Amino acid sequence: MLTHDQIQAARTRAAQLLEEAGFVLTGEERDGIEVSDFGLSELDQTGLEVVVYVNTQRVCAKELVMFPGQTCPEHRHPPFDGTPGKEETFRCRRGQVYLYLEGQPAERPICRPAKVDRGAYTVWHEVVLWPGQQHTVPPNTLHWFQAGPEGAIVSEFSTQSRDDLDVFTDPDIARTTIVASS
Repeated sequence: MLTHDQIQAARTRAAQLLEEAGFVLTGEERDGIEVSDFGLSELDQTGLEVVVYVNTQRVCAKELVMFPGQTCPEHRHPPFDGTPGKEETFRCRRGQVYLYLEGQPAERPICRPAKVDRGAYTVWHEVVLWPGQQHTVPPNTLHWFQAGPEGAIVSEFSTQSRDDLDVFTDPDIARTTIVASS
């Protein structure tokens, strides 16, 4: 659960980071930055700030802003409405991002999220993305990612995004942020 003030502070911080990196947002985009703590009330550790440019039945384009060490938890995008599920390409624009997905596990993974000991993270194939590098995650593939020590800005290009259908490994996850009443 986040307060209105916490959400506004995260929006302001994300918009400032985007501006510093040369991204131009409209006022509507700035005001509409999605702040997600995944229902865990630990935004600095587990969370994501998202600007959605377009999300149609065929394509989606977003900017993902991640504060230093912030993690987007393990999840997959399952098939829906006759599609194989969302396919997404992550392109690092600023900072660095550590992407973990199905495949040969790293011998010594760089990241260790808070809930790893409780089985909330199960895939450990590590892909490190620096600015200008990108990686495509196939549909219905378990994955998670974490920003480096300077944070990260990642462009996401994908097929239609249906965040409400995402399947998280951690049963405590709620995709929609709960806002505390004042």
